[in-house]
Amino acid sequence: MGVLKSLPLFVIGPAILAVLVTLSIVSLNWFRRHQLPLLRFGHGDSDFNAAMLASIMVFYGLAAALTAVHVWEVYEKVEQITRHEATSLAVLYRNVSGYPEPVRSVLREDLRAYTDQVIREAWPQQRRGIIPEGGVQYMDKFQTDLYGFQPKTDAQRILAFETVASYSRMMEARRMRVDSVERHLPGVMWVVIVLGAAISIVSSFFFTVLDARVHRIQVALLAAFIGLVIFIILVLDYPYRGDTGLPSTPYQIVYEQLLDH
Repeated sequence: MGVLKSLPLFVIGPAILAVLVTLSIVSLNWFRRHQLPLLRFGHGDSDFNAAMLASIMVFYGLAAALTAVHVWEVYEKVEQITRHEATSLAVLYRNVSGYPEPVRSVLREDLRAYTDQVIREAWPQQRRGIIPEGGVQYMDKFQTDLYGFQPKTDAQRILAFETVASYSRMMEARRMRVDSVERHLPGVMWVVIVLGAAISIVSSFFFTVLDARVHRIQVALLAAFIGLVIFIILVLDYPYRGDTGLPSTPYQIVYEQLLDH
């Protein structure tokens, strides 16, 4: 599914709907021609089939809805992680601005280089599903420069303590961002979604509709609606990838308004 997410939305959406609707109509035509005449229907069987289809759609709708809510919550959580790291970067930059020279300029440049690396190198990698590794060396250098400073006054000690705490929070947010690059639905969930869609559509075949055109239209509408649900789940899965992937805007704002001065 990650490969599909890399395609533009205007390709993914129509492709899912076209494939699902086409397969449904082709399958329905085959079923009406070869299987439906072999089945025996009695009085009230249509009501039974309708009740069964409704039951299947309720359970499938519940599973699809819970899945959609889950991927949306993950998407929002990952977005909060990126914003938290960007905010931590801004706070850390403010803290090191209170250090004496020359360590102040060194620490500022370290943070500026790291943020630029996140925007220009790490983010494009994340959009391709690659876990970025380049930021580690920038943070190692910053940590070495930060811990190499020896405060001489009480004010400097308080500032150093707060700066180290801010650095820890920023590193925690960075670790969570890197870990979230591969966040996605497990394969078994996609099996449930796809097989559930197939079962729901096939269940709508067991009706002796006199006009085949009406039957085709109803099945096509059902397949299209299920396709839309699958489309929503797909575009929200893999939070950094595709046209709906999270942008690096929070880092760009911090860099342009604070660091690039």
